[in-house]
Amino acid sequence: MKKGKLLGLMAVSTTLLAACTTGDTADSGEDGGSNGANGEQVFNLSVEQEMPSADLSLATDTISFTALNNVYEGIYRLDENDDPQPAGAAEMAEVSEDGLTYNIKLREDANWSNGDPVTADDYVYGWQRTADPATGAEYAYLYGYVENGDEVIEGDKEPSELGIEAIDDHELEITLDTPTPFFDYLLAFPSFFPQPQDIVEENGDDYASTGDDSVYNGPFALTEFDGAGSDTEWSYTANDEYWDKDNVNLDEINVSVVKESSTGLNLFNDGQTDDVLLTGELAQQNANNPEYQSIKEARTSYIELNQEEEDSPFNNKDLRLALSYALDREALVEQVLGDGSQPSTNLVPEETGKDPDTDEDFTEVSDSTLEYDPDKAQEHWEKAKDELGVDSLEFDLLSDDQDGAKQVAEYIQGAWEDLDGLNVSSTTVPFSVRLDRGTAGDFEALVGGWGADYADPSSFTDLFQTGNSYNHGSWSNDEYDELIEAASTTHANEPEERFQDLIEAEGVINEEMGVIPVYQKAQGHMISDKVNGIVSHSAGAKYDYKWVTIEE
Repeated sequence: MKKGKLLGLMAVSTTLLAACTTGDTADSGEDGGSNGANGEQVFNLSVEQEMPSADLSLATDTISFTALNNVYEGIYRLDENDDPQPAGAAEMAEVSEDGLTYNIKLREDANWSNGDPVTADDYVYGWQRTADPATGAEYAYLYGYVENGDEVIEGDKEPSELGIEAIDDHELEITLDTPTPFFDYLLAFPSFFPQPQDIVEENGDDYASTGDDSVYNGPFALTEFDGAGSDTEWSYTANDEYWDKDNVNLDEINVSVVKESSTGLNLFNDGQTDDVLLTGELAQQNANNPEYQSIKEARTSYIELNQEEEDSPFNNKDLRLALSYALDREALVEQVLGDGSQPSTNLVPEETGKDPDTDEDFTEVSDSTLEYDPDKAQEHWEKAKDELGVDSLEFDLLSDDQDGAKQVAEYIQGAWEDLDGLNVSSTTVPFSVRLDRGTAGDFEALVGGWGADYADPSSFTDLFQTGNSYNHGSWSNDEYDELIEAASTTHANEPEERFQDLIEAEGVINEEMGVIPVYQKAQGHMISDKVNGIVSHSAGAKYDYKWVTIEE
């Protein structure tokens, strides 16, 4: 999302990622996880939703990015401390003094899972494919930092004019439009991974639609995957062509979709899974279990209100404020979720950026404007009714059908219906459907959220620029747009001024309640104590299983 210029795109970042590495965890039983009967290293894990896409250009969500991060690999890979390390690259990039040119030497022993070498042309093709508007990649906005990226994304220049060039088979030159301090983190993000042109073109519309319709250059290959958005089981199998295969211990990872915590816990206790998510009462009941871990994410769960139409009631500021004041965020995270999630104080979550002068967390510097106040909620609701000329209001709240998401939606629905004359229905749908409906603007109110692709406040503030494709509610504010524009252009190379722009921008969106932040997400896991080496990143692709081992 070329920040000032790409008003129709999306958000990015600037600082270090905040990592969270799991520790040791529990007995997985005789039949489920741990070592198979033949002594193989097998890890069985559960996730809360189906995978919406296995296409590097089209993926936009946590489930997909975790999968892609384990079966593919880019120029860099984040280590356990969230620092970019050479992966597809043989060494760290040589960067010009002005910060605009990156010369990258690629490792010569990197292969695709079919034995073909990974070459510089694969990176060039992958980048051009994602930036090409014909592909329809929502994450194309990230290429706005690359030379000619804006123009390519907007269809004004050909993808071949994007600022990436293959010098030879194992050397790349990347030219940026403007110095980008966080660019190393983009080089470790799945949207910037290489793609083999011959495989993509050979499979056509079926490319990456199943595990067999692609080849892989990461620690694992995607197997037993039969369809995006519908398959409830898939696997990652050790990639024998991977350049660093000697440091990959697992033979196989089996993934299953489990949407209810009670089902997941039963599977865990029965030894059929080694890693399962818990929410609500089950998370609270198991909080002291040595196999329980709460893993905080740089993610804000928030509510978007559809303001696209001029006559939408959500264009009324008092209504938006009433809906925010009606939420007891503390009670929600403690009594409903119980998984270590924290009530949101602002749009930007903790560990997503620091004051360049004081090193204070962004959330410590910004003024919190989110509070629970039933009296203020009622006051603003009465004003909204007068301004709208109504005595009552009915609308629908859309959310995911996963256990924790449904509980959150039920809580929000109940809190809002405490306002006299407000009637709220609730619709729950599969994750992929919710994503599609959000993108299409097919909702009235929506419980969604955003996880940082890398740790910088702009990962969140840029989302709500006018025209941004991730601004699903179509909230718009001129002052806000000007501050985001200044942060990405005028003050792009002035850290203190840029930071202040972002602080002020967050103040505007909180004051206007253009989006309603609810909580900073954490995940409660039961993880077998036989499982070691899971690396978790609060920002970017969430989990890395390259270094996992199963120990008896």
